[in-house]
Amino acid sequence: MTSKYHFSCRALLAALLLLAIAGRSPAEAEPAERRLVYILPIQGVIEPALEYVVRRGVSEAIQRDADALVVLMNTPGGTLKDATKIVNLLQSLDMPTYTLVQDQALSAGAIIALATREIYMQPGSVIGDAMPILASPFGGVQEMPEDVQEKMVSAVAALIRSAAETGGHDKELAEAMVRRENEYWIGDELIVPEGQLLTLTSMEAERIVGEGEEARPLLSSGTVRDLDELLERIGLADAERIELVPTGLESLARFIQTLSVFFLAAGLFGLYTEMRTPGLGLPGILGAISLAIFFLGHHIAGLAGMEEVVLVVLGLALIAVEIFILPGFGIAGISGIFFLSWGLIMAMVQRMPGAPIIPSWDAVQIPLLNFSGSVILAVFLSIIVGRLMPRSRLFRVFRLEDTLSTEKGYVASRDQHQLVGQTGVATTPLRPVGTALINDQPIDVVTDGLYLEAGARVQVVEVSGNHILVVPVSEN
Repeated sequence: MTSKYHFSCRALLAALLLLAIAGRSPAEAEPAERRLVYILPIQGVIEPALEYVVRRGVSEAIQRDADALVVLMNTPGGTLKDATKIVNLLQSLDMPTYTLVQDQALSAGAIIALATREIYMQPGSVIGDAMPILASPFGGVQEMPEDVQEKMVSAVAALIRSAAETGGHDKELAEAMVRRENEYWIGDELIVPEGQLLTLTSMEAERIVGEGEEARPLLSSGTVRDLDELLERIGLADAERIELVPTGLESLARFIQTLSVFFLAAGLFGLYTEMRTPGLGLPGILGAISLAIFFLGHHIAGLAGMEEVVLVVLGLALIAVEIFILPGFGIAGISGIFFLSWGLIMAMVQRMPGAPIIPSWDAVQIPLLNFSGSVILAVFLSIIVGRLMPRSRLFRVFRLEDTLSTEKGYVASRDQHQLVGQTGVATTPLRPVGTALINDQPIDVVTDGLYLEAGARVQVVEVSGNHILVVPVSEN
């Protein structure tokens, strides 16, 4: 009896549960995931720090599988370099992109707007006039030579055609915003004559051209009051909104990236000097700080990650092993240089989530050029410092930190000019400071910036107080 009672209760509970599940609507049974929209304000003059914001927004939008990215635009324009980078970032997005022109989208602003899939405009706003100009350092516009102007116009025309192609807009209309000599017609109607740049109002831009199935807006998908109405038009009124704004760190990253070649050169020079002259300390510390600043700026800018830091650390470790542990220079040293160089170059390469591990040649060209410039600058600094530092007072302070004592076999001498012309053998590596055995006595010596291994034959060529300068002597 008891078992039948329990069975009946279980059956009743199961039936009630099935009824509850069956009675729920599909929305209740499977809550819909809230949609997501990224909002990118482009307000005022377009400047380099905006690129970092766009890169961060594009990266986050890809990672979070956002439903759309909306550009809120009110700008008189900016530089071609900044516009190109932002257009390239928008072209990497595989999601719906929109622009809302709030007041004006001129010059670089028009180019960026054309890179988005749909353009909406608020009443009274304008878009167009993207012909390049040369700004004078003292304000105003500077006149350009004819050949220079043609080169600039040609570059901007190519960029605006590429942007229009990405957004699915009319490339001829886009180019009419750049070239005065281009006329633009709709059928038999002349929209902009030769000698004028195309600039459209909100009403002109939403004009319908074509007939039947070929009917389409001239440029704007419609005039809306504000962002809320735009999101309602595209079916994302209830979507979560994330607005992207520049941070103080991104402004700092802009400054660091502007001087990145110098920070990188200082880092390479400091670490190289420290490895060749162990014990000084200061070059190594300054080099490490310079590299840390370099990586900080590129990490904030969304370029460098932990992978690049690991590559650089691994490269430095292998080079240190080759110098201090293994004789000669072989696989460890070559591998270390490769990992160090690759890590530093990759820290400057722009990559989006899901991009190939090995970047394209186009993406590597500028970082490779910057890295090469840093290496050349570091070598130049090494030569200059190697020539000047041995004679400096600061270098003598470092060189005399060790105590010279008779217990260690050193012989003090107030006047050692008699050593000039004498030869001996380096008993320690000269980097460029070290010890040489001259007349059976260990003497502190320094080279003129050269680095010699222990066992190298040397000759004294100059004595100035405790400063004994030697040069290598070839063995014949």
